[in-house]
Amino acid sequence: MSVPRNVLRFEVLLYASLMLDALSVAFQDRTPNPDMTDQMITTATLIAGGMILLLVYFVWLAAQKRKNWPRWVLAAALVLSVISLTQIIGEKGIELDSGIEIVSCVLTTIGLYFSFTGDAQGWFNA
Repeated sequence: MSVPRNVLRFEVLLYASLMLDALSVAFQDRTPNPDMTDQMITTATLIAGGMILLLVYFVWLAAQKRKNWPRWVLAAALVLSVISLTQIIGEKGIELDSGIEIVSCVLTTIGLYFSFTGDAQGWFNA
């Protein structure tokens, strides 16, 4: 059985979003200061990288293994990302990494929309 068109769109858009997330992590300010030591910066970067890998696995589970629950986890992660992004923009304004994150959130939103509509509706198992 071939993958439905909307599922393929979902997969491509979410992988693109996660690539942008990795790019955003690469462009984050890593200058140590009294509030953020080198060790804290390294730990935060490693955690971000681990989260990106976990989300890649969830996209693969949803699109290729037809699991339904990873779509909901990805949707919850999107909500948390948007909340975090609005707080960061409120504090620092729009910088390069937050601009990349905005595009990433838009791609994720569109990808998740495709995963819940059209020919994707019957693809996912519970």
